[in-house]
Amino acid sequence: MFNPARLTLARERRLITKKDLAAKAGISPVTLTRIESGGTDAPEEPTIEALASALNYPSSFFFLGDPEVLQENSVSFRRMSSTTAGQQKAARWAGSLAYEIDDWVHQRFNLPKPEVPDLREESPENAALSLRSMWGVGFKPIKHIISLLETNGVRVFSLDESNCNVDAFSVWRGTKPYVFLNTQKSAERSRFDAAHELGHLVLHQHGLLQEPGGIEKKEREKEADRFASAFLMPREDLLARVPSFPSLGDLIKLKSRWGVSVAALAKSAFDAGLVSDWHYRALCRELSAAGYRKKEPGPMARERSVAWEKILRSLWSKGHTKQRISSALSLPIDELEALIKTVVDDKAQKEAEKARSGNKSGATLRLVHSDR
Repeated sequence: MFNPARLTLARERRLITKKDLAAKAGISPVTLTRIESGGTDAPEEPTIEALASALNYPSSFFFLGDPEVLQENSVSFRRMSSTTAGQQKAARWAGSLAYEIDDWVHQRFNLPKPEVPDLREESPENAALSLRSMWGVGFKPIKHIISLLETNGVRVFSLDESNCNVDAFSVWRGTKPYVFLNTQKSAERSRFDAAHELGHLVLHQHGLLQEPGGIEKKEREKEADRFASAFLMPREDLLARVPSFPSLGDLIKLKSRWGVSVAALAKSAFDAGLVSDWHYRALCRELSAAGYRKKEPGPMARERSVAWEKILRSLWSKGHTKQRISSALSLPIDELEALIKTVVDDKAQKEAEKARSGNKSGATLRLVHSDR
């Protein structure tokens, strides 16, 4: 049966108004409103095909069950005030699609169980140290934060919204934690976003996002930032490595140790008492003048998901390309690729396909399994 909720999802994911979609599909706005509101029992097949074509979604997508909706007060948008209502809806629908992909993968692979504790009773800095201890990191630099999150059961997806208004967000789905990272950010800033969202997961997981007020929202964001700084750059390590009165050049040379932006390192050095208020403000002016707020000096390579790469390589080795996976999920391939954009590249798929060359038998998707 045609599911009007799926039409709403696809339309809002594409950021298309009802009026524009109706025009592209060749139907009246009134007819579209009736279809999307469930006011018509069964749209005719040509109408469904026209809507699917206009949205670039497979027709089969509109005959699936109700999508799982991410409620606004359960999602920790980093820059909620700067996003439009449409962009927020589109991002939440990306989460709904990620849930479906995750469920599909979970049926075929054994993924790590979540090991993300409730640390809301601790200060952000102490929570960061506690989690480092629990995850066996100690005071060492975290070289690969995405892998660390995945190893401890956090589901990591890309958020390819073609804008920076939605930096990143995290959400709890029952006992499963999810993090979505915007692919428009630099590698260093994306790492900080990942740590920031981890801060939300451990500090604000039990109803603390409900009905946020403006001041409360800002305070939670500050707490997540403090957690991220302490998690990526422990104060003990900063004190041992950063010289007194560091120059901008010193910070640029040192930032690669922790995999952070030079701006984040300057802020952490200030918070650790290594630089005075006057010196910090001078560093900030120098950063801005050099353009380092927008373009990172000495940029690092973007991290890729180890878990997703293993999953996709296993599927590809059995002939299950991204196109076949998207077809099995009744998703357009661009939505699948957007949600795993920072995971693997086409070269990896070609290598996997080359490795299985000559093996034409393949296996059904139902038979694909893997250990952790």
